Amino acid sequence: MTVKIKSAGFTGIKGTLITVELDISRGLPSFNIVGLVDTSVKESKERVRSAIINSGFEFPMGRITVNLAPADLRKDGSLFDLPIAIGILAATEQINCLDIEKFLFMGELSLSGELVKVNGALPIVIEGIHNNISNFIVPIANSEECSIIKNSNVFPFDNLTQLSYFLKYRDMLPYKPKNYKSISIEPIDFDEILGQDSCKRAVEVAAAGSHNIILYGSPGSGKTMIAKRIPSILPDLDYDESLEVTKIYSVSGNLGKDGLITQRPFRNPHHTSSQISLVGGGSKLLPGEISLAHNGVLYLDELLEFKRNVIEVLRQPLEDRSIKISKYCGNVVYPANFMLVASLNPCPCGFWGSKEKSCTCTEHERKRYMNKLSGPFMDRIDIFTSIQNISYDEINIRKTAESSSTIKERVEKARKIQKLRFKNYNLSCNSEMTPGLVKKHCKLTSQCSEMMEKVYNKFHFSVRAYMKILKVSRTIADLNEHKNIETNDLLEAIQYRKLINEEIS
Repeated sequence: MTVKIKSAGFTGIKGTLITVELDISRGLPSFNIVGLVDTSVKESKERVRSAIINSGFEFPMGRITVNLAPADLRKDGSLFDLPIAIGILAATEQINCLDIEKFLFMGELSLSGELVKVNGALPIVIEGIHNNISNFIVPIANSEECSIIKNSNVFPFDNLTQLSYFLKYRDMLPYKPKNYKSISIEPIDFDEILGQDSCKRAVEVAAAGSHNIILYGSPGSGKTMIAKRIPSILPDLDYDESLEVTKIYSVSGNLGKDGLITQRPFRNPHHTSSQISLVGGGSKLLPGEISLAHNGVLYLDELLEFKRNVIEVLRQPLEDRSIKISKYCGNVVYPANFMLVASLNPCPCGFWGSKEKSCTCTEHERKRYMNKLSGPFMDRIDIFTSIQNISYDEINIRKTAESSSTIKERVEKARKIQKLRFKNYNLSCNSEMTPGLVKKHCKLTSQCSEMMEKVYNKFHFSVRAYMKILKVSRTIADLNEHKNIETNDLLEAIQYRKLINEEIS
């Protein structure tokens, strides 16, 4: 008897429908799985056999052939355990197979028959909905993420026995997501930052246009403290952004129990991280830190302590806002539209340019240290801002600083202007503008053009750096509620660019 069970896998963050075809015939006992499968799928034979027996069912003695179609698509992972087991039980008439084609099954089986959480459940449900499949049988640990999709009927189970009763009696309603109470965590806020007004302004501009920014200054000046508070001034994720972020975390296995991710990611990898951990890849082509930071912030603390080749792999994702990973086992494309925030010391000892301590580094040591950042990488940074240590009097002053909520209001107002500007272009921020859009929306007056020409020739900017200045100018104009880029807007944008030339290069 041949049985067909609907299941699915995923490639990158896109689900792919898979049909599990199972045939049991007479012959010497054997159990074969075909259809371009990897080792993790082949090993499901032993898990399925033990799960069926330990759940109180009989395992057939015959020739069992399982085909995962389409046969030319590579399959990996353990999520085919459940559909294979259901196929065997349906073929041997140990469970009710009436209308079984209306369900999509996925889940890993333990040896005792329990259903174990699998990665990539969310993109599978989305793909199922797009193909008019609305009923999903999943492990109970995947219930939250699967139920956030509208029109999905999710039926979660703990073990194979429970599922068999459901298929027999159909005595269960679709799962409804729970309303978890958020854990009370003391929020971090910009009102805790003493002084540093110029740096806070630069960070506000960066957040308003989703611009890449580098903070540099002596140790202990507050670079990390400021960087960690940037998510508190970014606009909230909308539903589509949340869904895209949640899909990435689902396939990577980093999704918690709460289901939909509603806060912007903040990723802070250590400076010993490898290329693969940063951009993704490996034997399973999993997403890296740049994709986990999608629609959020990627913070690289002590940027110059990262290996140069690790820093350089960021050049293409910073431009394309996505990463394509190709290996012998296939290729995937992950989104990587993140805001890069990095901090660094200006020299090995960290005190070059400091007003409190003298630098002990030679000019050669400073240049060698800074040469870890190549020209092409520096061109992809929009804003550079320095941070100085604050004085004792500034520490003890009782002046109230601006809160994150106040800054966030201005950022959200600027983002709304940008969203309206790019409503026909599938863009959301000024930093994403193409050269054509820059030409259209970043027109300069004759006075601004003369100023830009002088600065361009003096500092020998590249065309990319010139475009960055115009994009930042447009964001500053939005914050200042200027319809066109004015002289002060352009001056501020140039200041964020030439600081790195004057103080570090």
